[in-house]
Amino acid sequence: MSKFVGAHVSASGGVFNAPLNAMAIGAKAFALFTKNQKQWVAKPLDEETIALFQENLSKSGILPKHILPHDSYLINLGHPEEEKRLKSLEAFIDEVNRCSQLGLDRLNFHPGSHLKQIGEEECIDRIAMSMNEALSVTNGVTLVIENTAGQGSNLGWRFEHLASIIERIEEKSRVGVCIDTCHMFTAGYDIRTREAYDATWAEFDRIVGFNYLKGMHINDSKPDLGSHVDRHDSIGKGKIGIEAFGFLMNDPRMDDIPLVLETIDESIWAQEIELLYSLQEKW
Repeated sequence: MSKFVGAHVSASGGVFNAPLNAMAIGAKAFALFTKNQKQWVAKPLDEETIALFQENLSKSGILPKHILPHDSYLINLGHPEEEKRLKSLEAFIDEVNRCSQLGLDRLNFHPGSHLKQIGEEECIDRIAMSMNEALSVTNGVTLVIENTAGQGSNLGWRFEHLASIIERIEEKSRVGVCIDTCHMFTAGYDIRTREAYDATWAEFDRIVGFNYLKGMHINDSKPDLGSHVDRHDSIGKGKIGIEAFGFLMNDPRMDDIPLVLETIDESIWAQEIELLYSLQEKW
């Protein structure tokens, strides 16, 4: 089985540092922000930065398909106000183009929030419209929708939300999903026992389809099942527990995609990566 585990590493000082930070923790995959995630605008990537990123990536031996860049947290493609949706869309298109410049083939993002101003269906329409607009003016990068915990007015916590967005996308070859285990759990999908794990993923396959799974965020959860609160924990230390991650590490359906830690203590990421790989031998 070919599993590619890593973490969301820092790109502080320049995106070219991310592959080096991934190497330092023994990662075979990683996530990064290609710009400051708390700012709308960033200076364009210059040729020197791009070349250095490629050089360091080559050193790391990590393939582009095992990298899961994440967009800015400010972006809301489902924003109920048109002016703010368009501002988000412009920033999102820039993020897609930055991935393209770096030679990366996917961009992970949170679908959007209705802010209690419009209904779920209308918000899903706006998210899909934004994605279709972004796809029409970019090339080569797959838009990877992340499931959410359903905190506040965030959409994407039900598998049906993800399926409804995908249904509305014209260029389906460039759309995918990223499943975050903490978000999945706090949204109400149990994976703690073999029976629950199998039932949840069978539901995912029936509603969304494994052909759309382009990456995962591997996190334990501080809050309980179905709490709709997004608080990650270290592997095996939260409410999900170690067994679920053993099932996952031995599940061939998660082969050859980036499996990215976003756990709370980055000082133990190297150990957590080792721990996850060790579970392949125990099960």
